[in-house]
Amino acid sequence: MSVVIWGSEHARKLAAEHGFEAATSKQAFFAQSDIVSLHLRLNEATMACVTADDLKVMKPDSLFLNISRAELVEKSALYNELCSVPTKRAAIDVYDIEPATKDNEPLLLLPNVTATPHLGYVEHNSYELYFKIAFENILGYQQGAV
Repeated sequence: MSVVIWGSEHARKLAAEHGFEAATSKQAFFAQSDIVSLHLRLNEATMACVTADDLKVMKPDSLFLNISRAELVEKSALYNELCSVPTKRAAIDVYDIEPATKDNEPLLLLPNVTATPHLGYVEHNSYELYFKIAFENILGYQQGAV
């Protein structure tokens, strides 16, 4: 598999230093990729950074994967594109409203969407850390430290 990245100038430079190819432009990145996977933090600069125009230039058999944040994608852009071109697919586990239901998330109604309940972050070491800290807090409270 050829891994191509698009991001800030710093991210593209870092990717090149690590042996990955950086796309020549954002439009080329979306147009040439079979799979686009978002790996971004949500902040002012990344809010709605994936636009309807970006999704339109994707290949007709492409897959769009978002396990980062729903707000990275322009509102309704993914739904509209998947309805317009049903051969395009998406895999998501992040939503504008969570928990997502068929009443508040129209993407769940589309046959070309694979959806999971925001568990892309779940992995063994994270849970061990979360529960360790929670347990220590409970013990601290019982011992009057908090």
